[in-house]
Amino acid sequence: MSQEERLVIVSNRGPFEYQLAENGERIVGRGGGGLVTALSGLVAHRGALWIASAMTDEDVAVSREAAGSPVNQELDGVEYKVLLVESDPIAYDRFYNVIANPILWFVQHYLWDLSNAPDIRREEAEAWDHGYKVVNGDIATAVVRAIEDDPKPLVMLHDYHLYTCPAEIRAARPGVFLQHFVHTPWSQPDSWRILPGRMREEIYRGMLANDIIGFHTTAYCRNFLQCCRELMELEVDYARGAIVHSGRETWVRAFPLGIDAGRLDRAAASPEVLEYEKEIIRRRRDHLILRVDRADLSKNVLRGFTAFDTFLQQHPEFRERVTFIAHLQPSRTDVPEYAEYLERIEALVAVVNHRHGTTDWMPIDLRIYENFPEAVARYKHFDLLIVNSLFDGMNLVAKEAPAVNARDGVVMLSENAGAHEELGDCTLSVNPFDIQEQADTIHRALTMDHEERALRAARLREIARGRDPGVWIDEQLAAIGEKQEAQARAA
Repeated sequence: MSQEERLVIVSNRGPFEYQLAENGERIVGRGGGGLVTALSGLVAHRGALWIASAMTDEDVAVSREAAGSPVNQELDGVEYKVLLVESDPIAYDRFYNVIANPILWFVQHYLWDLSNAPDIRREEAEAWDHGYKVVNGDIATAVVRAIEDDPKPLVMLHDYHLYTCPAEIRAARPGVFLQHFVHTPWSQPDSWRILPGRMREEIYRGMLANDIIGFHTTAYCRNFLQCCRELMELEVDYARGAIVHSGRETWVRAFPLGIDAGRLDRAAASPEVLEYEKEIIRRRRDHLILRVDRADLSKNVLRGFTAFDTFLQQHPEFRERVTFIAHLQPSRTDVPEYAEYLERIEALVAVVNHRHGTTDWMPIDLRIYENFPEAVARYKHFDLLIVNSLFDGMNLVAKEAPAVNARDGVVMLSENAGAHEELGDCTLSVNPFDIQEQADTIHRALTMDHEERALRAARLREIARGRDPGVWIDEQLAAIGEKQEAQARAA
C-alpha cells in the first residue's frame, strides 16, 4: 500500500451500495446510517481503503468483476476506494438476520422481554458458527490480504457486526494496530448473561484483540470495563480505562460523535428544503411537535404517542392547536419483531386520531418513508422535538434538529440516549418509561416562556455545532498515536 492508503476502515455497511435500475443500468446510492457521514470526512482528507460486505446482488456482481480488488467510486464529492467482500448468502442471512439483528442489537439495547425471549436453540448456535463467525472470517481474510505489504498497518473497525473479526486479524498479523468503535450502547454485565457462555466469550476475546475500543459515552466505557471484570475475570484499571490480558493492554475510550453542520446548513438552504418549508408553514397550527426516527423498537415510539394522547386528555385546551408530525423511516421490516412493531405504531396512531381528531384536524401526522430534505425542513420549524428512546448509542437527531431550528425549539431527551451526556443540561430530560412525566414535559415545553426557550436553544446550538465528525476522528487518531507511543516505550 502507498502512504495514503495505509489506513483501513472496516464495517459491514460500506459508504455506498450498487443497485440495478429498471432499465438495466447500474446505479450507486449513498450507504445508510451516521457511520458513513462520520467517516466520509476522514476518507476525503486522509485517504483510506474501506472494506465492507457486499450487501446487494449488484454489490456482489461488482465484487466479482473486480476479482478481489478494490473499486474506485466518486460520490457526493468524495472519492472512495472500497473492497466489497462477498459471503455465502445463507451465511450472511444468518449473520445479519439471526445474530446481529436481532440478538446482539437486542442485548445491547435491553430490548428482550425475558419471560418470553430469547430462546437460544440449535438454530441460533448454528447461525453463530455458520453465519456470524463466517462473515467475520470473510472480512478478516480480506483485511489481512489488504495489509500484507504494509509494515505498520492501522485498521479501524466499526460496530456490533464485527466483534469476532479483530481476533482473526490479530492471529494472522500480531503487530497490526486495531481500533474498534462501537456505535451502539454497551449494556451492563447481566444483559450479556443472556448469551451462551461460549458465544459471549468469543465476543469479548474478539473485542480485546483490539488496541483501543471506542464508545460514544463514558457510561458505555464503564459498562464495558465492568463486563470484562465480571464476565471475563480480567484485571481492569478503571482510572486509566484499561484492561490487562494475555500480556497485552486494551484501552477503552469515549469519543462522542458530532454532526456535520456544514452539510446540514447546505441542505437547510437548498431549494428542495425551502419548498417543503412552504407546505409546513401553510399547514402548521400554533405548535408543532416533531419526532424523526427509524421505526426501531429501541426508539420507544409507542410510549411517545401514548404520552401525547395523555397530554391531550389532560390538557384539552391544546386540541386543534398542536400537531405531532412523526417522520419514521422503515427499519428491518424483514425481522418479525419490527414488522409487528410498525403495525402497532399504525394502530395506536389510528386510536389517538380517532379519540381526539376533528373533521379538519388530525393530531398525529404519521409519515413512514425516508426523505432527508423533508426531515430537515421539519427540523427548522419544530416547537418541541421528542427523542424518548429506550436506549441509544448517540442519537444524532437530538443534535441535528436544534442545530438548524429557527423557532427556539425545545428538545425532550431520554436520559438513556447517548446524546444526554452532552445535551442533558439544556434539554428537558425524561425517563423513557414514565409516560406521565413525558406528558407533563410536553406541556412544560409548549408553555415555556420565550426567554427560557431562547437560552436553552442557544446553548443547544452551541454544543451541537461544537463537535463535528472531524473532531471525532481527530480524537481517535490522537489516542491511537498515544497508544503507539506507549507500545514503543514498552517494547
